Amino acid sequence: MRTDIVHIGAGELTYEIREIMQLVEKLNGMGMKITLENIGDPVAKGEKIPDWLKSIIADLAMEDDSYAYSATLGEVETRKYLAALTNRTSGVHLKEQDIIFFNGLGDAITKIYGFLRRTARVITPTPTYTTHSSSEAAHAGSPPLCYPLDPHNRWYPDVAELRRRVKYNPAVAGILIINPDNPTGMVYPESMLEEIVSIARDFDLFIIADEIYLNLAYNGHKGKSLSEIIGNVPAISMKGISKEVPWPGSRCGWIEVYNADRDPMFANYIKSIINAKMVEVCSTTLPQKAIPRVFEHPAYVDHLIKRRKRYERFSKIAYQKLNGIPGIMVNQTNGAFYMTVVFEEGMINRKQKLTIADPEVRKLIESLTAEDKKMQLDKRFVYYLLGATGICVVPLTSFSSDLQGFRVTLLETDEAKFRETFDALSDNINQYLASA
Repeated sequence: MRTDIVHIGAGELTYEIREIMQLVEKLNGMGMKITLENIGDPVAKGEKIPDWLKSIIADLAMEDDSYAYSATLGEVETRKYLAALTNRTSGVHLKEQDIIFFNGLGDAITKIYGFLRRTARVITPTPTYTTHSSSEAAHAGSPPLCYPLDPHNRWYPDVAELRRRVKYNPAVAGILIINPDNPTGMVYPESMLEEIVSIARDFDLFIIADEIYLNLAYNGHKGKSLSEIIGNVPAISMKGISKEVPWPGSRCGWIEVYNADRDPMFANYIKSIINAKMVEVCSTTLPQKAIPRVFEHPAYVDHLIKRRKRYERFSKIAYQKLNGIPGIMVNQTNGAFYMTVVFEEGMINRKQKLTIADPEVRKLIESLTAEDKKMQLDKRFVYYLLGATGICVVPLTSFSSDLQGFRVTLLETDEAKFRETFDALSDNINQYLASA
């Protein structure tokens, strides 16, 4: 074209979690049975939606106003309810105007980064959930700025290093935390959250806290809400119903804005996001209307407890199956429903392979891994694992990480199938590492 129409950050928008589905579709066409461990969708992995939740949705579907526009910021009564819910347990005082609904947190994430000044950066963890790192990098037209999570220390952040990177990079305007974390399953200790809030206060930054998994912490850990410790620091908390209800197909998430009145620049930034919502008109009405009914239902608390207990049990099974394999590092998952496996440095190379029985599949995997000379070593392992076993995981390098490894989920509801999958992972990691 006569002028360049491609956004300066377009090259930063990658999402390996879904991109690998192109290969899955090819393998499906070859008759392979695939075990999807790449996408965090509890429903797709067999979790049954309780009848009481279906009844709430069915009742709302019979109400005419469920089909109307909501207010731009979201259903007023739902925002009042959520503000009161946060106010009961936190040190902030939210009003309904401090809550903004979006069509899922993916929508919220793209707007939150998209309306930042291009030169203002948000420093993100590494590894980190791809939608955050890609959206932040795309808005800036540069690779993401990161602070490390340490696999040798239960994936906790190196807070001293975070402070150093903030201090010596004046472009940093905000800090991202994901608590509990995706992809590692780490739960931030309260003391570390307080240190991060202190860094934001000392350097006049704001905080973004993705708390979509906050009610899914276990193994003796409790998700600590940012609202309880934020004090007077400007911040955005991201929440939703896709993971804890679970209702991922609702595409219903919201942000809570803390202390917007403490900083005029932050207030103008939030106003720009609200103006963007006005242009869009509103987010989907029915899921918003369902939230108070779901959270207040007498079965909801027990529903959450049972889900946490299952993930806790499966986290221990997964850790038992993989811990102790020479050449890898694993930490027990304590929140959300992911586990991250790291290959120790120098343990994987371009000569290693897995036995792929089907000649057509073997030819495809070998051609893909051979033709891409820049393919990350962990992605190469992921392709061979998929071709040999049908197990689809996500390479760790796709989470803005220099570490080689992969993310797998704890979502399989059939315990026998779950154990079978992790036995296969254990066997094939050993085989792959021994093949060179």
